[in-house]
Amino acid sequence: MRNIVVTDPPRADLGQVAKLGEYGVATVHEAVGRSGYLGPRLRPVHLGAHISGVAVTVLCWPGDNLMVHTAVEQCRPGDILVITTTSPCTDGLLGELVATSLQARGVRGAVIDGGVRDVAELHDMGFPVWSAAVSAQGTVKAAPGAVNVPVVAGGQLIHPGDAIVADDDGVVCVPRAQVDRALGAARARVAAEEVTRAALRAGELSLDRSALREVLKRTGVHYVTAAEFARQTGG
Repeated sequence: MRNIVVTDPPRADLGQVAKLGEYGVATVHEAVGRSGYLGPRLRPVHLGAHISGVAVTVLCWPGDNLMVHTAVEQCRPGDILVITTTSPCTDGLLGELVATSLQARGVRGAVIDGGVRDVAELHDMGFPVWSAAVSAQGTVKAAPGAVNVPVVAGGQLIHPGDAIVADDDGVVCVPRAQVDRALGAARARVAAEEVTRAALRAGELSLDRSALREVLKRTGVHYVTAAEFARQTGG
């Protein structure tokens, strides 16, 4: 690992990222071909938060958050800090004091493939975090790492400047170059879902609307009466 801080990575357009964030994690994930989802392990520390922003990435050594402190200087309004470690770590890499500094710079939240602490204080100050663990275990500040380099979090490759959307369903990353296409696909998906929603409200069954009866038939599902079931099972 090179111990570097990249000061000027290319960034996704913040206006487009904000529009993308309006659609939420599940819709964006589906719209881009079910890619970019950081998985169920990274969960919101508090429910109800819904943010989108541009990734500032941090790579730390386990049990050391020196580069988290270093990354604060590189953050701009609308950013989301994405923190990971060189090997698995559940220690609290971020707490209330660092979050205070991040919030002062306009950072919208943090995604941590590791641990977070001071969760009550983070809730009170309105700084949302998605993490793999909650841990009171602190960290040292001694080992160099990197800021604004490609990292892997939740099994996904994330580049600095990529779009991040996070809500109660988890976190999704959209590569910077694909934000415009993702936005168009999300709009189209929401429009199609609204048509489907209206049909379901009118009483149409999803079995018929999505042609699922043929799937049932093809996979060998049979409809039987209770009497037939009793005869077949000897009940």
